Amino acid sequence: MAKENFPLIFERSKEGRLGYNLPTLDVPEVNLEEELEDVYVRTVDAELPEVNELELMRHYIGLSNRNFGILSGFYPLGSCTMKYNPVINEDVVRLPGFSHIHPYQDPKTVQGALELMYDLQVHLEEITGMHEITLQPAAGSQGEWTALMMIKAFHEANGDHHRDEVIVPDSAHGTNPATAAVAGFKVVEVKSNEKGLVDIEDLKRLVNENTAALMLTNPNTLGLFETEILEMSEIIHSVGGKMYYDGANLNAIMGYTRPGDMGFDVVHLNLHKTFTGPHGGGGPGSGPIGVSEDLAPFLPKPVIRKNEGVYELVYDLPQSIGMVKSYYGNFGINVRAYTYIRTMGAEGLKKVSEYAVLNANYMMRGLEKEYELPFTQYCKHEFVISCKKQKKLGVRALNIAKRLMDLEIHPPTVYFPLIVEEAIMIEPTETESKETLDNFINAMIQIADEAKSNPEIVQEAPHNTVIKRLDETTASRKPILRFQREG
Repeated sequence: MAKENFPLIFERSKEGRLGYNLPTLDVPEVNLEEELEDVYVRTVDAELPEVNELELMRHYIGLSNRNFGILSGFYPLGSCTMKYNPVINEDVVRLPGFSHIHPYQDPKTVQGALELMYDLQVHLEEITGMHEITLQPAAGSQGEWTALMMIKAFHEANGDHHRDEVIVPDSAHGTNPATAAVAGFKVVEVKSNEKGLVDIEDLKRLVNENTAALMLTNPNTLGLFETEILEMSEIIHSVGGKMYYDGANLNAIMGYTRPGDMGFDVVHLNLHKTFTGPHGGGGPGSGPIGVSEDLAPFLPKPVIRKNEGVYELVYDLPQSIGMVKSYYGNFGINVRAYTYIRTMGAEGLKKVSEYAVLNANYMMRGLEKEYELPFTQYCKHEFVISCKKQKKLGVRALNIAKRLMDLEIHPPTVYFPLIVEEAIMIEPTETESKETLDNFINAMIQIADEAKSNPEIVQEAPHNTVIKRLDETTASRKPILRFQREG
């Protein structure tokens, strides 16, 4: 849609127009100049648009139509699991007993909500094989940090103050080394081998008495299952370290194996990904963590306990690392995840893994003739291709991602993991049909053909979007976050 057909809210403004009708003031008026310090009193009217209600609604609906979401089309972001958010989740979370309660209510008056959270924890304990779960962290990244702070508290409680190293694979999610650094650890990188898996010999070389933990995703960010995971757990535990599981890729293994059975001591989950909470746009998220029995005393408080049929919030936890999120986590996402788990059941969650793996392998084999596969073994829920062939023709991975936008497909993740040249990471999830998968495969083959016959059309993409190619570096470093008049 051209700009002239979609004027922005300030461009729609006409003096004297109103889009609201405030009720009559029913409290005494206050003289702000007497009640507030001068620095807090506005002396010049705010520059706000003056529009009627219809123009205001058209503005916001117009903006929403520019967005691409899971209900707009295929969204194959690798490692982000942008799956469909079932409508039944939204129906349940809007029930008055969930949507109208307040965190300051007496726990006796919100027993239903506490029961739901307690029961969700029990389900997640079973799914992950962990001893205890907390729902408090607000996102996967905060779950990572919470887990590492608990590991640090555990080591310090044992007098192991020297344990200041966290080992992270070179293929890890970027949040892993960042979280370790924020938590005060030194990041030690372990290399991948020729199969895209952790190099066991390099891991053996790196572990020592300073090792606090190994942070690992399994399947890893290449979509490959770490076949030597039990040996890795043994190596880390033999020097007194802890195994941390990044749960971003849990949707590939549910019902078949559990992090706890692999030897992990702590795991974070992404309820807003694996368990169908809405995801993107900055949240809301939910990143619960599950822990082994020896880490349980360090869980953030409060924890939910069941005592003679009554659910309680327990704060008396002497070794707790404290609260990491106000109140008890993002409750609405927890309700959605609980609804999904109860709707699917054990066999349904197992099917999720089956179809996620099937879809990814089907798509990977459909692309292997036109794009290079850096790792050719069966993948799990996602896979990585390399655009080195296309790079030789002057077409980069970023160009291919932009061209997909012309074909009404959201670009996959590009240039990650960093160990693959010209990487594109693709995850179809279990919710997409064969027709959608075939459409994506055909689109990628079309772009590969264009790279050979007409590279300019790919290099200059996108052509059909409202906004053409942005200066992404400047946009991230010098963002314009408010309206600015031209001239």
